[in-house]
Amino acid sequence: MARYRFETDEHVLFRETLRKFLAKEAIPHYDEWEKNKLIPISFWKKLGEMGFLCPQVDEAYGGLGLDFSYGVIIGEEMERVGAGLTGVGLHNDIVVPYIESFGNVEQKKRWLPDCMTGDIITGVAMTEPGTGSDLANIKTTAIKDGDYYVVNGQKTFITNGVNGNLFLVVVKTDPNAEPKHRGISLLMVEEGTLGFTKGRQLNKVGMHSQDTAELYFEECRVPAANLIGVEGKGFSYLMEKLQQERLVVALAAQTASEDMLAMTLDYVKSREAFGKPIGSFQHTQFKLAEIATKVELGKTFLESLIEDHLAGEDVVTKVSMAKYWITDTAREISADCMQLHGGYGYMEEYKIARRYRDIPVASIYAGTNEIMKMIIAKNMGLG
Repeated sequence: MARYRFETDEHVLFRETLRKFLAKEAIPHYDEWEKNKLIPISFWKKLGEMGFLCPQVDEAYGGLGLDFSYGVIIGEEMERVGAGLTGVGLHNDIVVPYIESFGNVEQKKRWLPDCMTGDIITGVAMTEPGTGSDLANIKTTAIKDGDYYVVNGQKTFITNGVNGNLFLVVVKTDPNAEPKHRGISLLMVEEGTLGFTKGRQLNKVGMHSQDTAELYFEECRVPAANLIGVEGKGFSYLMEKLQQERLVVALAAQTASEDMLAMTLDYVKSREAFGKPIGSFQHTQFKLAEIATKVELGKTFLESLIEDHLAGEDVVTKVSMAKYWITDTAREISADCMQLHGGYGYMEEYKIARRYRDIPVASIYAGTNEIMKMIIAKNMGLG
């Protein structure tokens, strides 16, 4: 059954096929991946074999030529399994689109086919130890030296940082540029490049199976041929693509909220206290009615945004609203649903415990929710 107005029979079949695949290849192993704090590369290869990696890539490069609507389905179904699979959406819908939109033909031929098989796993390296949402003030430099850029700096909180082998690195090619954002460029850095090393895997509160690491660049010589687009245009490229990135984050949070509502409904119908199901208590009923309303509002808003985004419209303001409101709401829902589970909600064998620790970071990455509010206010003529 279709979830969205835009879904065709092909979308429904795609979702059913993906769901069956995940039921066999992901769900039975997910607890183990969480304990190991890593999703095996073999799973990425299986995703590639089934056509679930970068299905939007143009047929000229071996892709299926599908649109973002299929990415929506992949993102939802991955999130239903667990937030630790978010690296797949980052690869498909956030990093690879930079190569597709701004890369030249040689770069596309070089990287895109392997991005679809899982031989290449991508990450995006924006955040630095001293710089998060303030991208214009990054410190990592890339100074031109003949046919190379010499890169020096450090990145942190990098999703796919352990499994990844191709990183879109945000660098300063002109450290003296004014305004500062005009000195920013994008470089693709491959694992094995001399001077590029990975730091430790970071130990996070949640999303344990999602590998997150630090990256170091010390006199790292990156071929100039790895520059994405035009030197000095990196900031504008980032601003163009952040709309879809934030939509992906809102989509994951919305899916998590729907999942938490469903699991809590099941629980309160079966769990008894004082001789009757706790779902029969008025407090429980009111709380779940509130949660169900928030979930429905989020879904309706998100669906309209996805449709507008697919139509090529500029929905930056509304996406900022969705990213902040849906992720904040998901965090509230996780606390309410844990409370309704009582003591069992604090036990690791109940999925709500995992949701409770996985969801808070959605309010932080892809631009903090405070930054989202600044964007909204500015676009209202207040900044």
